Amino acid sequence: MRSRLVVTEDLAGEAVRQFLQAAPRTIALSGGSTPRPAYEALARSGYDWDGVHAFMVDERCVPMSHPDSNFRMASEALLARVPAVVHPMNGAACEPDAYEADLRAHFGEGGVPRIDLCFMGIGDDGHTASLFPGRPELDVMDRWVVRVDEPGMEPLYPRLTLTVPVLSAARLALFLVSGASKRGPVGRLLGGDPDLPACRIRAEEVVLVATPDAVPA
Repeated sequence: MRSRLVVTEDLAGEAVRQFLQAAPRTIALSGGSTPRPAYEALARSGYDWDGVHAFMVDERCVPMSHPDSNFRMASEALLARVPAVVHPMNGAACEPDAYEADLRAHFGEGGVPRIDLCFMGIGDDGHTASLFPGRPELDVMDRWVVRVDEPGMEPLYPRLTLTVPVLSAARLALFLVSGASKRGPVGRLLGGDPDLPACRIRAEEVVLVATPDAVPA
């Protein structure tokens, strides 16, 4: 694993730069407010989206049209604006087996899928994707997708999430982090705290792109 920290005021611009440098053909998108400007910038980037397959890192168990759906945000910001092949998680059904079958149909049965680029975030509690501190889903090694019935944070919907083995098999895990509230978890991540879910992601390359206020002095 190679890891780098990039501190910048232009989070979206740096995310696009990292994306274009990686030139991924398979991606996985996270929800939340932080990556939205990056997705919007990617939609304007002129990247060749033909044949790119876009998956989701995690999803709340709500219909895709729901305001709290991760897919709805990703679709509005990016996926509805580019000709990528889209693989939404069906939050309304909330069935991990169905999404695992989708992954297997694309990547085959020959081992854990290798997604080219996963967009990741870090919560104030150190969670990433929908893998929360102290939750059993964090230790699942024999599944690609799991359901999280008690996420422990608002909004309290059950969730679907890719597991640590899938996220760690990515060629690039691109963490986007902003805001002073993330200083604590970012410090723990940089220090390699094994209790921090974000530290469990051991992709081939991990790049943490953070605004200056999110990085401990």
